[in-house]
Amino acid sequence: MRKRLMAGAVSLAALSVTMSAHAQQAADQAADQASAAELPAGDTDIIVTGIRGSLQRNLDIKRSSAGVVDVISSEDIGKFPDSNVAASLQRLPGVSINRSGSRGEPDGITVRGFGGDFNETLIDGRRISTATGGRSVDFSSVGADFVGQLAVLKTPDVSLSSSSIGATVNISYPKPFDSPGTRVAFSASGSVQDDAGKIVPTVGALFSKTFADDTLGILVDGIYTRRDTQVNRVYVSGWQGGLFAPCQLAGSAAATCAPSDDVTSTPSNRKSVVGWYGQQYGADQRYTKDERIDGRIALQWAPSDDVVLTLDDNYSRQKIVTDISGFGVWFNQGSMRNVEQDENGTTVDFIQQGSPTDFTAGTDTRVLETNQVGFNVKWDATANLKIEADASYSKSRQNPGGEITSENGDIGYGGLLGTTNGIRVSGSSSKAFPELTAFGPNGDASRWTDPSIIGSHVTVRQQQLNSDEIKQFRLGATWEQDNLTIKFGGRYMEDRFKLQNSSTFTNNFWQAYAGYGGPSGQGSGVLIPASLVKGTIGTDNFIPGFSGVLPPGLLRYDAKEYQRLLEGLGNPYAQNVPGFNYPGPTDTTNGLLGYRGMFDLLLDPGSVQDVREKTWSAYVRVNFEAEVAGMPFHFNAGAREEITKLVSAGVGRLPTSITGSTADPTLLTIGFGPTQPLSTKSSYSYFLPSIDMKLELTDSLHLRFDASRTLTRPALNTLTPVLNVGVGQRVGALTATGGNPSLQPYLADNFDLAAEWYYQRNSYASVNFFIKDVSNFVVAGTQRQTINGVVDPTTGAPAVFTVSQRVNGPSATIKGVELAWQHVFGDSGFGFNANATFVKTNKPYDETDLSQSGFAVTGLANSANLVAFYDKSGFQFRTAVNWRDKYLREFGQVQNNSAFGAEPTFVNSSLQVDLSSSYQINERISVFGETLNITNETISTHGRFSNQLLDVYAYGRRFTLGARYRF
Repeated sequence: MRKRLMAGAVSLAALSVTMSAHAQQAADQAADQASAAELPAGDTDIIVTGIRGSLQRNLDIKRSSAGVVDVISSEDIGKFPDSNVAASLQRLPGVSINRSGSRGEPDGITVRGFGGDFNETLIDGRRISTATGGRSVDFSSVGADFVGQLAVLKTPDVSLSSSSIGATVNISYPKPFDSPGTRVAFSASGSVQDDAGKIVPTVGALFSKTFADDTLGILVDGIYTRRDTQVNRVYVSGWQGGLFAPCQLAGSAAATCAPSDDVTSTPSNRKSVVGWYGQQYGADQRYTKDERIDGRIALQWAPSDDVVLTLDDNYSRQKIVTDISGFGVWFNQGSMRNVEQDENGTTVDFIQQGSPTDFTAGTDTRVLETNQVGFNVKWDATANLKIEADASYSKSRQNPGGEITSENGDIGYGGLLGTTNGIRVSGSSSKAFPELTAFGPNGDASRWTDPSIIGSHVTVRQQQLNSDEIKQFRLGATWEQDNLTIKFGGRYMEDRFKLQNSSTFTNNFWQAYAGYGGPSGQGSGVLIPASLVKGTIGTDNFIPGFSGVLPPGLLRYDAKEYQRLLEGLGNPYAQNVPGFNYPGPTDTTNGLLGYRGMFDLLLDPGSVQDVREKTWSAYVRVNFEAEVAGMPFHFNAGAREEITKLVSAGVGRLPTSITGSTADPTLLTIGFGPTQPLSTKSSYSYFLPSIDMKLELTDSLHLRFDASRTLTRPALNTLTPVLNVGVGQRVGALTATGGNPSLQPYLADNFDLAAEWYYQRNSYASVNFFIKDVSNFVVAGTQRQTINGVVDPTTGAPAVFTVSQRVNGPSATIKGVELAWQHVFGDSGFGFNANATFVKTNKPYDETDLSQSGFAVTGLANSANLVAFYDKSGFQFRTAVNWRDKYLREFGQVQNNSAFGAEPTFVNSSLQVDLSSSYQINERISVFGETLNITNETISTHGRFSNQLLDVYAYGRRFTLGARYRF
């Protein structure tokens, strides 16, 4: 594979964005925006090239900053073995990354245990819109090329923001005035993931020029990136907690078994044994094509020595298309027999009669397009007073061209061909995946993929359209005199988020040809022609390093072709179409009678969201320098007042009926009453103070103390006023979700105490203790309840739904320590950067808590990073090792119908090793290579207990070879 890469990789131009002076000046500008103080005046010995030069600049900014700040300059990003900004950030103390299972790409960061929405991401000091629905930015959509600097503020700068409990990440892009004159850069590389086996390109260019005695400037850059990834996955979609009847357990001698909630039923049939079971088991292979275009233009004009005007536009478009082939088997707790449990109550073996088998195929598509335009004015009004005004508009859209989010199809067999089987759990989720105890029609493994018995089942099409629009304006001033600096100003920001989902669930078309056809004997469905299947995917060594055996192959077919096949059968109400799911519900709005031969989409009214949030803020910050017992003392105090007003609108409706399916006994359809618009208003305000103090005991030994109050607002997509009950449901798994527009933000009181020792140039050691007292935690509470008195046809009793809704919950304290050590071995060229973070909380997860409102702090994990490097005579080599311990990612699973509330999702510990190297052929040309994940690490998750595997992804290694050229 490496030879293929070497032979096919593009070896074109690249200028590493004039990595020395360019990155230096970009760093200074970003540091000012992020309150990371500028480099000490008169320090002319700083090396400005290579790894050591960038590390020294980062160290100097950290050393002289008012608060706790960590920085990575563009040279680091350009030469790290990283695909995006998040992967680069994980090299910093206290920062870990979250990976997308389907691609293995870093899509988010966790800082000191706080991930996702707890971290605010800014671009040049501005909030960036994101149509994904949360507050956090999907970092896989932010390219690392041509970034000037990353600054991570772990203590707040009130003049910038106080809206993050974890950290504020400020991404700074270069401007033409950063590097006067003409600068041109090109880059090109080819990369290949070992399982995908296809070489794909990354190409980029940058042009910067100043005119008219450096009073006018323009910078334009653009980059195209493509990554292809093939991932294997084994999954259990939800470990549901509930009660088994004794007659269901292995060894039961009960003559009959009819599990019941009735307390008067016979003891053997009465549900009384606590346990967890896997709702759905399967495996799939995913091939993802990820294409991203980043473009930027910046114009600057200095009409006088005192005024600089900047107009810039940042654009990105990412398209991710994933083709999926797999299988799935659905289980119901009431149908399980011969149940074996371990000491924790996890079902480790069972049988279920007549289990159907589905072969799944699909194409998932997400297009995320974001554009931000901004205008900035900096005016040195007097020798002491500087004024800055900044306005920007940003809009992000998900699937702006009306792209279909998912095209999925299920085929298979069931009914008369159903299999008596179950899943057997034999080990930890980090070492083994569960296995089917039997497979194939009626347990005949030799006919697992026999095309003569495979028929149509369900057809799901979905389209999710999101948009997020941000308007913001800030005005600030800085007064400097002697050792005193005062900053004051304010900001207005308006954020509007919209979401809607259309699908074949809403109109119930998804069940049009359910039933698997004649051989399964359920009276509907059609046999699938052998020509639909394009082959099989082998499952040997499917997940490297894991024990477990899968059925011999996955069927490969195109879900869209499958849909066209069924549509080609015609209008079932214009002619008799054998296999159509007659008679179907009689409701022409929600039922099958509306199907006329096309799998059209219908808007789900309950999915509609329109949230408008307006925030006004004002701040003041005072900084002065003095001496205490002859030692330099730096004091920084600030306060920020934030007022937020929210209007949330949606469309509500209540269920009026539930009907079963004759084609598939596991399917249910919900009928609804009329819709009605809903709208609510809410508001809140908070005072957010902060203090930073630094005492220089000696020139090399510094002590810091920081205290602050910060907040994190709830995700916008959780603020809907609607209780949404999905149309298509499963027997024994009725669910509903509710929003809460009255959610208050998380609120944290933060304290830092640090010691930093700068014992030689480019080397330092530090220890930082931190405490965060967080209140108003937003928790995904669940409760089991009836809704509108609808009756479950499978029980004859009022239907019980598992309703998930976020509420403000308890408080928690997080404590931790960060250790960092950077050392360069003189002029040898060798050095390393190592750090470790250890965290704990007074609210850890309690696996024995069976209440529906269980709570724990998510995201907390010990972590460690090591970067060892050699940098001399034009040759650079870097090894990066990143470790993160097991952590609780979230409450909730894909199938979340537990009687004990929202079940947890834990991510198992991981260790990833990456390598990169480069060689400077001459002052203009350099070549580089990277190998990511050289140990072939996997991503795996589990539920409440360690053997409850939820997902394991094998995402392989990636190799890159490229070149840079500058002139």
